[in-house]
Amino acid sequence: MSLVDSVTRAFVPIHREGWPFIAIGLVASVVLGWFVGPLFWIGLILTGWVTYFFRDPPRVTPVTEGLVISPADGVVSQVGPARPPAELDLGAEPMMRVSVFMNVFNCHVNRAPIGGRIVRIAYRAGRFINAELDKASEHNERNGLVIESGDTRIGVVQIAGLVARRIVCFVREGENVATGERFGLIRFGSRLDVYMPIGTVPRVAIGQTMIAGETVLADLRDERAVGQPLTRMS
Repeated sequence: MSLVDSVTRAFVPIHREGWPFIAIGLVASVVLGWFVGPLFWIGLILTGWVTYFFRDPPRVTPVTEGLVISPADGVVSQVGPARPPAELDLGAEPMMRVSVFMNVFNCHVNRAPIGGRIVRIAYRAGRFINAELDKASEHNERNGLVIESGDTRIGVVQIAGLVARRIVCFVREGENVATGERFGLIRFGSRLDVYMPIGTVPRVAIGQTMIAGETVLADLRDERAVGQPLTRMS
C-alpha cells in the first residue's frame, strides 16, 4: 500500500450533501476574514464542524436474515409499544418502537434497518420541538418509510429535531434497499423511530449507544416472538 493510499484511508468520507455547506463556510470565512481577521479563524472552525457533521464512514452490516439494524448513530431514547404514524398505513394497533436520538455530533446518514421493497414514503410537516421528547413522534416534522420483506413490514421515521430544518430522503417508493443501505439524512440534530411487528423482542435498552448499519435492534426470528401477530400487507 502506497503512502497516498494510507493517508486517504485515514480520512472519513464526506457525504455529497455536505459539500455545498462546506464550500459556503470556506467562502464566508475568507470574506469575513478579509474585513476582520479573527472572523476567518472562527469561520474556519465552524466549517470544520460542518465537515465533521457530514462525515459518512463505511459500516459493516450483519448479513444474517431476520435482523433489524439501527438506522442511525446516537442513543436509544425510547423502547416499547407505540402506535405508528397514521400516514404510514400500518394500522391503528401498537407496534414495537425503538427510537434513536441523534445529537449534533453524531453521524447523520440514515441506513435501512432491513432489506426489502419500499412500499410507502410519507412526509408530514410539523413542529421542531426537542426530538428526545416522546411527543416529537407525533408533533414534529417527519418523513416515514415502510419497507416490506416477505409478509413483514417495518416502519422507519425520520423526525426533525430542535435545530433540524431539513429532512433528506434519497429513495423512492417501489425501490429495493439492502439492509444497511443509505436512504437519507437529517440536518442538524434529530431522531429515528423504527416500528417493528408487535411481539418483537428488542435487543437494546434506553441509553445504549447505536451505530447505524451495524448495531442489531432485534431479531425477527427470535423464538420468544413466535406466535405473536405480525404486521402484514392487507
